[in-house]
Amino acid sequence: MKFLAGVALALGLSSNANAAITIFTDQASFLAALSAPAVDTFQDLSIGTSLPALTRAIGSYGYTASTDVSTLYGVGAPANPWLSSEYALATITFGNFTGGVVGLGGDFFTTMREGNHFPGTVSLTATDADGSVSRQIVNASTSSFLGFLSTSGLTSVNLSAAQPVSQPLWPTADNLILGGQISSAVPEPATWAMMIIGFGAIGSMVRASRRRNAVAAA
Repeated sequence: MKFLAGVALALGLSSNANAAITIFTDQASFLAALSAPAVDTFQDLSIGTSLPALTRAIGSYGYTASTDVSTLYGVGAPANPWLSSEYALATITFGNFTGGVVGLGGDFFTTMREGNHFPGTVSLTATDADGSVSRQIVNASTSSFLGFLSTSGLTSVNLSAAQPVSQPLWPTADNLILGGQISSAVPEPATWAMMIIGFGAIGSMVRASRRRNAVAAA
């Protein structure tokens, strides 16, 4: 019975692990883990213009983008706008998701005062009902991808820029991807391994019990 309790606990811990936020650095793998992904390319943003908190709709999803200090700001080029902040020390928050968003990813990097890209370090923190995870991208390029996937649904993702001594840098995002839950979820390899070990152990216990019963009967 103690062993059975241990197996149940192990399987339970594995189930909790599935509810954690998974981090992706490969866009193709991230897209494969989502249902009906949609992308916001920010093509309608005005360059060099302060922007209030935004309410956006892409595909069947909705979200807001806001900052904790000052306002958002459109940077980049007219043919390829990026979403940034007016204040370098601001944190951009993506949240208020609608449509069953469980995954958010995109290209995250830093820009200079003029709005041009400059390789720097950005920090992202994703939060769901179970907690938060953080990850940095060092020397980020305009195609530096990072994605977060939560089976319980994301509540927010924060983006900020580390400030070097030489010059201020602004947090910037492009090609923001939102996606929903894949309905037919397949257990992760670690989960399968835990289940196989557990079922095998239970089977051996049954066989051992039968042997003991046979000896007792003899």
